[in-house]
Amino acid sequence: MAPAAALAIAVSLALVAVPPASGGSVHQARVKAHRHKHRHAKPRKALPLKMIWGPFTMPNGSSAFPVYHQLGVQVLETQLSWAATAPQRPGDPTNPADPSYQWPAALQQAISQAAQYHIQMAVMVRGSPAWSNGGRDPSWAPENAADYANFLAAASRRYPSVRYWMIWGEPERPGNFNPMPENSPVGPQRYALLLNAAYGALKAVNPANVVIGGMTYTIGLDSPSDFIRWMRLPNGKPPRLDYFGHNPYSTRFPKLSEGLYEAKVRDINDIDTLHSELAATYRGQRGGTPKLWLSEFSISSDHTDRAFWFFVSRPQQAAWATAAFKLVDSVNYVVGLGWFELLDEPPSIPGYLTEGLMSAEGVPKPAFYAYQHAP
Repeated sequence: MAPAAALAIAVSLALVAVPPASGGSVHQARVKAHRHKHRHAKPRKALPLKMIWGPFTMPNGSSAFPVYHQLGVQVLETQLSWAATAPQRPGDPTNPADPSYQWPAALQQAISQAAQYHIQMAVMVRGSPAWSNGGRDPSWAPENAADYANFLAAASRRYPSVRYWMIWGEPERPGNFNPMPENSPVGPQRYALLLNAAYGALKAVNPANVVIGGMTYTIGLDSPSDFIRWMRLPNGKPPRLDYFGHNPYSTRFPKLSEGLYEAKVRDINDIDTLHSELAATYRGQRGGTPKLWLSEFSISSDHTDRAFWFFVSRPQQAAWATAAFKLVDSVNYVVGLGWFELLDEPPSIPGYLTEGLMSAEGVPKPAFYAYQHAP
């Protein structure tokens, strides 16, 4: 029996064993005092969602969802490749049953398992097929934003229980989204067309769909602040979205009171500045300033890897995880924080990543328990 359960049972037995004094007057006085104490208490703000990126199965082949449940995960983030799912142009693009579509069986299985554990799924849709982008590689935006929007409509109909939809990922990071010339509004403006079209398509299928746009990175070809400022439609307005996604990786320990890291950087300690910049762009727009969806955050342990030149010890990684969740809990403009990711990569991969909560073999690291006990 778990210690918490044993304690709860012991307390219950103690309450049963003590008879009420004076016909229950002591109990009534306590209830009255409790009600008086909490009558004027301010309601607790909603805690940010506990999110994570990770596989559907563990290294031994078992389902990963019991582990996510143990961790208290509320949202599992994953990707869906438009290019892989629609290698040929569909004749009826908003219909998920169109024979051109090759939907991944693993995603449907994962959505079903997630529902069993009351975990929601957030799907990032990225990668355009060659038929949509002039024969280029999947990083290139489609020539017609409606093609992307039609695929989102089909995906929403295919997976009706999915509510969170992320539009592309880290577009201003080199190689992720094109065209994206450095220090230019061209990329953000092209992205704005995709985001706005996707918003309309997803809301038409189900108004409860939540559209997460931006999906920026700490620093890139365009700074996050420039990306937000330049992310405009031809009429000059910013595109529609529900939340603004951002991946605030940092070399600094999570602490919001620290000053701005650098003019073009927006790490986790700069999210207050980032949100202020969003407020300036979306001022006067319907829905007001969007909250932040911090899709990815983590810190490498043990050694450097192919993604990051900095790292910390395993106990320090756990401290970073604890601090990151406390930081986002201290503000009211963050809707969720996602850790990247559940597992380290195996050492056989050159420059293998070590940001996981568990080793490549599935052994919990100290950060596993830090995430588990995060609010």
